[in-house]
Amino acid sequence: MSRFLVLHGPNLNLLGTREPHLYGHRTLADIDRDLDMLARDLGIEVECRQTNHEGLLVDWVQEAPQQGVAGILINPGGYAHTSVALRDAITASGLPVVEVHLSNVHAREEFRRQLMLAPVVSGVLCGLGAHGYQLGLRALAALVCEPAMDGGRVLS
Repeated sequence: MSRFLVLHGPNLNLLGTREPHLYGHRTLADIDRDLDMLARDLGIEVECRQTNHEGLLVDWVQEAPQQGVAGILINPGGYAHTSVALRDAITASGLPVVEVHLSNVHAREEFRRQLMLAPVVSGVLCGLGAHGYQLGLRALAALVCEPAMDGGRVLS
């Protein structure tokens, strides 16, 4: 059974109370519970983790291949716009990664429109609220479990 890591970055522990007009009323526990149910339906496993610390996100990404993780779904929060270290860790991991954002970062402040990780991940979903996580996990599972018809490797 394929195992996936779901990583939530800074401030996502405040979901449900932090700017609900932007991020919705669902809590992180709600999102993780929904992902766990979806994973069972897809026949995969997910492990969800949250941290406010950039270095811990980098550690988790770096450790993932050795821990048998098949892919990563990540909402890097504010690190999406600033973290070269996280970008480098994703590249070094060699794993398929799908980036998700609850709000439409392209309709927000100028600095949020620059996604540092986007060039090195398999795909980016934004502006779909908590539903984006579900779509991201489905896409990641498809990339890993049903690779593109190109000699068995995932197209990027």
